[in-house]
Amino acid sequence: MIREVLRMGDPRLLGQARPVAAFGTPELAALLADMRDTMAHLEGAGLAAPQIGVPLQVVIFGVHRNRRYPDVEEVPDTVLVNPEITPLGDELEEGWEGCLSVPGMRGLVPRFRRIRYRGFDADGAPIDRTVEGFHARVVQHECDHLAGILYPMRIRDLAKFGFADVLFPGGGLGPED
Repeated sequence: MIREVLRMGDPRLLGQARPVAAFGTPELAALLADMRDTMAHLEGAGLAAPQIGVPLQVVIFGVHRNRRYPDVEEVPDTVLVNPEITPLGDELEEGWEGCLSVPGMRGLVPRFRRIRYRGFDADGAPIDRTVEGFHARVVQHECDHLAGILYPMRIRDLAKFGFADVLFPGGGLGPED
């Protein structure tokens, strides 16, 4: 089922998500199905449960070549529950981001270039990956939602934040979750 995505200003986006206590449950499966349907409908790169009003530590992401992401490396479809992120080094990389909760806007956001992320899939099997670049950016963006952080809170220079159609009049939108 396609769910409504909360937009910036809704206080539910600013809360701390709770860890998932039980894996492989019908409730978790239903949540993930709704998240997948919603993300696919909006052609997003990822979605966090708090964005649809569910305060649990659950994110999904995955990017394949499509009209919204013609020039980015592919990111495997992933369900990540109770994630932990560890930066690998201090190197930050600025990149354009958007968000389904901040529709139509883009901002230049610094993120760690390389990270290790750990967590679990929907059945409780461990996930442990070391990634960089766009993959690392997507994971950090989605996991920020679990801590009540929206990407505009990370922008260093608000001159690099605005409406996508004004910033990129030729139609280059940059990444959006």
